[in-house]
Amino acid sequence: MDLSVLWFWIVAFLFVGYFVLDGFDFGVGMSLPFLGKDDTDRRVLINTIGPVWDLNETWVIVAGASLFAAFPEWYATLFSGFYLALLLILLALIARGVSFEYRHQRPDSKWKQWFDGMIIVGSAVPALLWGVAFANIVQGVPLDADHNYTGTLFDLLNPYALLGGLTTLLLFFTHGVVFISLKTDGELRERARRLASRAGLLTVVVAAAFLLWTGLAFGTLWFWVLAAVAALALIGGWLANARGAEGVAFTLLAVTVATAVAALFAALFPDVMPASNDPANSLTVANASSSAYTLTVMSWVALVFMPLVLAYQGWTYWIFRKRVTRASIEAAAAH
Repeated sequence: MDLSVLWFWIVAFLFVGYFVLDGFDFGVGMSLPFLGKDDTDRRVLINTIGPVWDLNETWVIVAGASLFAAFPEWYATLFSGFYLALLLILLALIARGVSFEYRHQRPDSKWKQWFDGMIIVGSAVPALLWGVAFANIVQGVPLDADHNYTGTLFDLLNPYALLGGLTTLLLFFTHGVVFISLKTDGELRERARRLASRAGLLTVVVAAAFLLWTGLAFGTLWFWVLAAVAALALIGGWLANARGAEGVAFTLLAVTVATAVAALFAALFPDVMPASNDPANSLTVANASSSAYTLTVMSWVALVFMPLVLAYQGWTYWIFRKRVTRASIEAAAAH
């Protein structure tokens, strides 16, 4: 396989990992106003992702670094053209991270409400804008002969892209709420399961519309295969949640996110940034990649370190696999 093609799919794998892992973090953050009836509930919700959220977030850093090294032309066009949207995502992620660390520093309820609001916004904004960004990448944006984006921020907020953003928002929300039902017990677990059922039904409808639109406009054979798997997994996850099988539901929703993102990359390939105004201005795997030497060195580095990263991530989830309970939070507060 050509190394530029290999690295296209490695970058795809890294973004798949990021959306699967940080996606349910976003969902947990967005669930605070729906499931957090009191401060103890909210602490339980935050503690379900407390040990792993920062590790999950590092996937986007690695994905961005890999994109910069393997496809510098793609990186330059994407980060200059989508600058404002990506800046909003960055600010939201910073606000969310700060809030996780600072909300418990003072007992004042107003202090906690302020940071809880930052967690909600810091989760919802990236969940929406990542979908908007990737939908625009798939459908193409106006580029000049030097591969510079010639549109505006408002051009990115078109109906197809907004539908993509709504799809990721709902999908991450549902995934996060199912994760809460997997990681909690008692009344909170039951409320999360009921909320996941309602949100899941809406997600099925919106995601089906987005995948169908994408398939009819940009679909390839592999897109349709992956989209079909994503659709079946989403419906299966919704049914498993209705039966109370949280582990199965969470796994199937992870498969949904993974295959849906992979389907978008399949629809994009071999382009990396299509030009909507003139196909001759498009960036492709061939004309956007680094030199063969650079890609060779990166391949050896990835071969050595990627298994170590995956092993460490798996170990972390195994260590923090137990449910978070109200009793444990109340006992910690008493001390």
